[in-house]
Amino acid sequence: MSKGLLFVISGPSAAGKGTICKNIIKEMDIDLSISMTTRKPRPNEVDGKSYFFVTQEEFDEVKNRGGFLEYAYVFGNYYGTPKDMVIEKLNKGRDVILEIDIQGAMQVKKTYPNGIFIFILPPSMEELRKRITRRGSESLEAINERLGEALKEVSYIDKYDYCVVNENLEEAVDRVSSIIKAEHSRVTEHVYELIEKYKKEIESVKEE
Repeated sequence: MSKGLLFVISGPSAAGKGTICKNIIKEMDIDLSISMTTRKPRPNEVDGKSYFFVTQEEFDEVKNRGGFLEYAYVFGNYYGTPKDMVIEKLNKGRDVILEIDIQGAMQVKKTYPNGIFIFILPPSMEELRKRITRRGSESLEAINERLGEALKEVSYIDKYDYCVVNENLEEAVDRVSSIIKAEHSRVTEHVYELIEKYKKEIESVKEE
C-alpha cells in the first residue's frame, strides 16, 4: 500500500486557510490533522474537533517526549501537531492536511520534505484587516500586530510549492482541490510500483 500525501496549508492569520480546509474536507476523501494548542477556545470552537485545547503543562509533556511533528509559539500561545496521529494516517494510505502557521510549516519541511506546501494569501492587506476586525475578538493593538506579522510571513512564499489567493472562497477551494488531485498524478515511486504491477499482469493476460 502506498503512503498517503501530506498537504501543509499556511498563510497569514485571517487569510481564510481554515475555511478552505473545512470545505476541502467536505468535498474530498482527506483527513484534517487536529492541532494542539494552549490558547483558549473561541466561540463555536469545539475541543477535539477544532483543536485539542490543553494546559501549558500538558503541552510541555508532549513536547518533551518528542511527540510533535512541529510546534510553534504564536501570539502568546503554543500550537503543535501530534506526530503519531499524522504518521499513522499516512502509513495507512490516507491523505492528511495540516493547517498550520509558517513557523510550523518550515519545521515540517525539514522533518517531512515529501510534504506538499500550499500558501494561502488574502487579496490585499486592506481585506486582511477587515477579516481580522470582523472576528470581534482582537484589540486594535492585536490587529496591528497580526498585520505586521503578515508582512513577514509573505516573504516565505518562495519556500512553498503553490500559492493560492483567497479572494473568492469557491475559487480558492477549487484551486486547492485541483492541486491535491494533480499531486496524485505526479510521477513518483507510486507510479513505478504501478508499472511493476502491470508487468506482472501482462504475463497472466498473455496466458489467457
